[in-house]
Amino acid sequence: MRQIVLDTETTGLRVQDGNRIIELGCVELVNRELTGNNLHIYFNPDRDSEQGALEVHGLTTEFLSQHNRFEQEAQRIVEYISGAELVIHNAEFDLGFLNAEFKRVKLKEIQSYTSGVVDTLMLAREQYPGKRNSLDALCSRLGISNEHRVLHGALLDAELLADVYIAMTRGQFGLSMEYVEEKEESNTSHIQFQASDIADLQVVRANEQELAAHHAYLQDLEKASGAPSIWVQLSNPTVPAEAN
Repeated sequence: MRQIVLDTETTGLRVQDGNRIIELGCVELVNRELTGNNLHIYFNPDRDSEQGALEVHGLTTEFLSQHNRFEQEAQRIVEYISGAELVIHNAEFDLGFLNAEFKRVKLKEIQSYTSGVVDTLMLAREQYPGKRNSLDALCSRLGISNEHRVLHGALLDAELLADVYIAMTRGQFGLSMEYVEEKEESNTSHIQFQASDIADLQVVRANEQELAAHHAYLQDLEKASGAPSIWVQLSNPTVPAEAN
């Protein structure tokens, strides 16, 4: 499965006020593994950033004026995300800005080019109700280092979000099982168990009623077969095994 973890920086918080995207950062995951095939673009928005936004991302009008406008990069973005599932923190915000940019260049909504969208903010609220679920808070909670995050940057934030997403969703793939595709021609797959997975398994032992029912079932089997069952032989080595 191909996923694109995506983040944007903008000139301000409200797309309705004419604010624009100034930076796009995308990190590719294939089968939950980082591939290094990332996409990072700065855009000339043809306007200044609001003061509050500038303090967050630090991208000045002078710096951004050296880069392409969104319309010059739009097709490259479509080709990169095409067919992938998007992973975004507070997806409503980023999708709102992206769709406004796509509309300006007469493209369809971004969702129409993808296989779906995962909002990690919604996932975090389900897993950690009543707690702070900003990217920084999730990094701290999940033990992911973000010490190098002084200012917000789209690519850096996408890289952190990829680690957060993998950590938050590990339990959705069984007992932390990772499906590893075989590279042989058979194209089969197998499952790897980690020692930590086994250590976390809860052992539930049978009660007396269940043991009695199991014993009665074994007696019925023995009557039907005319020989001690394999269960009895394994649990009681003194019981002779039937000769072949």
